[in-house]
Amino acid sequence: MRSRGFRFIPLAILIVLCSSVAFAARESTPASSSLWSDGKTGLTLSLPVQIALGLTLLTLLPAVVMSVSPFLRIIIVLHFLRQALGTQGIPSNQVMLGLSLFLSMLIMQPVAQDIYYKAWEPVSDGQISVAKGVEEGSKPLKNFLLRFAREKDIKLFVELSKRSAPRTPADLDLQVLIPAYILSELKTGFQIGAVLFLPFLVIDLVVASVTLSVGMVQLPPVMISAPFKILLFVLVDGWTLVVGSLMKSFY
Repeated sequence: MRSRGFRFIPLAILIVLCSSVAFAARESTPASSSLWSDGKTGLTLSLPVQIALGLTLLTLLPAVVMSVSPFLRIIIVLHFLRQALGTQGIPSNQVMLGLSLFLSMLIMQPVAQDIYYKAWEPVSDGQISVAKGVEEGSKPLKNFLLRFAREKDIKLFVELSKRSAPRTPADLDLQVLIPAYILSELKTGFQIGAVLFLPFLVIDLVVASVTLSVGMVQLPPVMISAPFKILLFVLVDGWTLVVGSLMKSFY
C-alpha cells in the first residue's frame, strides 16, 4: 500500500513548495491582506492564489524534471544517435522523449523513495514542519547531484553566486548544485554523442570515397551509406548497447 504514494510524488513536491511559499509570505504580509483567508489551522492562502501558484509551478515542473534528472543526458545522446544514423525523424521525438522519461524514472526511483519517506510522509503525518521537510527532502537530491556535478562547474557557480567556499559538499545549496549539474550533464552528453558519431562517420567517408572513385557523382553518398549504418547498428544490437551503457553510467 505504501508504494502507491510514489505516484503522487510530483504533486507532493508542488504542495510542499506551495506551503513553504505560503509560510514565508505569511511572516511578511499583514493578516488583513486579501491574499489570506481564515481556516481551521489559522491563516491560509486564498483559493485563487493557491490555484495561481499551482498553475505556475506546473508550468515549471517539466523544466525542473528535465534539468535535475538523467533525462538531460539521455535525450542528448539519443538525439546525437539519430543524427549519426541519418534516419531524420525516426525514431520520432515522442518516442525519444518517452524512452528518456521512463529511463529517468527508473534511475531516480531510489531518490524519489528517499524524498517520500524522509520528507513528504513525516510532513503529512505532522511529525515535522514544512520547513524541516523541505530541508530533509533536499538531501537525497543533493547527494544525487553531487555524484555527477563536476568540481570545476561547482566552483564556477560558487564564485558567480559570491558565496563563501563550503567546508563540506553537504553545505552546498541547490542554487549552486543544479546549474553545475546541468553543465556537467551537457558536457557528458556531448562527449558520448561525439563517440557515437565516429563509427558512422567512418562509414560515410568510406562510402563517399568509393562513390567518387567510380564516378557516381549524381547519387548522394548519404543515400547509400544510410542502409549500411542501419544494418551495422542492428547487427551489433545498438539500442541495447547504447541504453545499457547510459544506464550503467548512472550507477
